Amino acid sequence: MEEIADVKNRFIEKINTDFEVRSLDSVCINTSELKHPWWYNLKYLAAGVFFGIVLVKTEVISWFRIQEMFRFQSFHMYGVIGSALVTGLISILLIKKFRIKSIYGEPIQLYKIRFSKGQLYGGLLFGFGWAITGACPGPLFALIGSGTSVIIVTLLSAVAGTWVYGYFRDKLPH
Repeated sequence: MEEIADVKNRFIEKINTDFEVRSLDSVCINTSELKHPWWYNLKYLAAGVFFGIVLVKTEVISWFRIQEMFRFQSFHMYGVIGSALVTGLISILLIKKFRIKSIYGEPIQLYKIRFSKGQLYGGLLFGFGWAITGACPGPLFALIGSGTSVIIVTLLSAVAGTWVYGYFRDKLPH
C-alpha cells in the first residue's frame, strides 16, 4: 500500500514540476483546450500567406534592408520594429483592460515572466544569427517562397538550433 502512495506522490510531483517548467514558456500555458477539425487551421495558413506577402512588399525580408539596420544606415527596419512594439503594447493593454477573449470565447491569461540571464544569451545568439544570415526566423518561409532558395540552409540551421536547445534545455540557464 505504501508503494502505491509513493508512486502516486511521485506522479503528483511530476505534474507540478511539469507545470512549473511549462510556466516558464507562456506559449505552453496559453494553448487552447478545444479540439477542432484539421481544416480550422486553414485560416492560419491564409493569414501566414498574407503576412508573407506584406513582408515581401514592405521589403522587411530584404537582406540589404537588414544590413542597413545593423549598420545604422536606415530607419526603415527600426520603424517597422518600433511600430510592431507599439501595436503589441496597445494590444496587451486593451486585452487586460477589456478582458478580451479568444475567437473561441476562451479567456486570455497573461502571466508575468521573470527575466533571466538565459534570455540575454539567447537574444545575443539570435541577433548574431540574424546579422550573419540577414534573415529573421519569422520571414524564412516568405524568403523561400519569393525564390531565395539559399535560405533553406538558414531554415535547416534554425530547426537544428531549436533541436539542440530542446536537447540541452535542462542544462541551460533559465
